[in-house]
Amino acid sequence: MDVVTFLASNTLAFVLCVLVLGLLVGSFLNVVIHRLPIMMQRDWRAQAREYLELPVEPTTTFNLILPNSHCPQCDHEIRPWENIPLVSWLALRGKCSSCRAPISRRYPLVELLCGLLSAYVAWHFGFSWQAGAMLLLTWGLLAMSMIDVDHQLLPDSLVLPLLWLGLIVNYFGLFAPLPDAVWGAVAGYLSLWSVYWLFKLVTGKEGMGYGDFKLLAMLGAWGGWQVLPLTILLSSVVGAVLGTIMLRMQKADSGTTIPFGPYLAIAGWVALLWGDQITSAYLQFARF
Repeated sequence: MDVVTFLASNTLAFVLCVLVLGLLVGSFLNVVIHRLPIMMQRDWRAQAREYLELPVEPTTTFNLILPNSHCPQCDHEIRPWENIPLVSWLALRGKCSSCRAPISRRYPLVELLCGLLSAYVAWHFGFSWQAGAMLLLTWGLLAMSMIDVDHQLLPDSLVLPLLWLGLIVNYFGLFAPLPDAVWGAVAGYLSLWSVYWLFKLVTGKEGMGYGDFKLLAMLGAWGGWQVLPLTILLSSVVGAVLGTIMLRMQKADSGTTIPFGPYLAIAGWVALLWGDQITSAYLQFARF
């Protein structure tokens, strides 16, 4: 019995393997979350200097691979055995092995969350192409949500490839028929785009960013236009409740901007996995 056959016939083994894979991917996502915005800022600065015909600014290599990860306090280079997901953070007791500076709890939490979400996707879909595609979407949503929390930015380099991937997988009908996916992308973008301009015409303020339009278009490309009403409803409710709680905890002004991308990502992920069940339960409750 080869590995593929074994994993296809043993759900528990498949879920455990995906759990470990998710932890490893979560460790890499921590790098993406930290470095990708910096890479974008460097690129914007270089483009601005070129447009203004200023001298090229000397820079060092900085991407998702180089330089090697290091402690921001003492520049101690992280060794391989200090970079094992969850295990290394626990073994080091959350501190740098060199200077004993605290390591943020967010690193192991992102790894753990990525592992658990990946394991659930594996259990939900089983050993299938749907599981593989949904894992890629889950990892992308997690990375862009954390970046949006930190910088209120949804990188095109994450959103657009996943939008096209959604259309490609639905060419084979994995989650929705291709026509529904195409119209889902169109309706997803235009719905928030329309709200944005209506709000701006009425108030003179920008209520959301263009990245949110693209994110909803991406979710529509994956689940078809049918997931959009539930996604918008859930994201609005969750965003209103959690946003209010966060503003009160931080004692911030009611006009303080909050990222909407994470709420869209959570709602879209939920709609893709349980959309039919939630809609059926609601219709049954409403006695339609």
